[in-house]
Amino acid sequence: MAAARKTVKKAAAKTAAKTKTEGAVRAGNGKYHFRMDKLKKVPAGTGYSTSHGGVVEGSRILVGYIHKPRGTGSRMHRHNNEQLNYVLRGTLVGSVNGKKVVAPAGTLIYIPANAPHNLIASPKDKDVIFLAIKDLSQGIIGMAVDGTMSGPHFEKGFGPAVKAAAKKKAVRRSAARR
Repeated sequence: MAAARKTVKKAAAKTAAKTKTEGAVRAGNGKYHFRMDKLKKVPAGTGYSTSHGGVVEGSRILVGYIHKPRGTGSRMHRHNNEQLNYVLRGTLVGSVNGKKVVAPAGTLIYIPANAPHNLIASPKDKDVIFLAIKDLSQGIIGMAVDGTMSGPHFEKGFGPAVKAAAKKKAVRRSAARR
């Protein structure tokens, strides 16, 4: 009987430690405060967004301290969970349920469950940092509306090809100076 109770306790502890978002930190069991900017950065939109950051999950809510580089962001996507985004730095632009969104620092964005939306860090402002707050009906990652997970959105003049070209140019300039 004691062995069975021990097995049940171990299974319960293991389940309690799991998170719906891979790489997220589980709150509780003695962990009650977190340095969000120091947490391991995890992808927060794999396959459709450049969003990444630290994520903490409680038993019913998750909070992400999310970064989006300027000029990049998400393609149209949706998720089962309701979401609130509070912009701390930069400006998010895009749409929620077909309504235009322009959200500078200090703005709260409400995204209903299953609402199609896309949000991009304005190329005219700084990189964006925002708090993403979601219920835990699923993790932080949703699904692109077109059903593909073929990558994030990049505004013209931004993205991996542009960064690679700029790096190559800088290396050539440096070599020419020698």
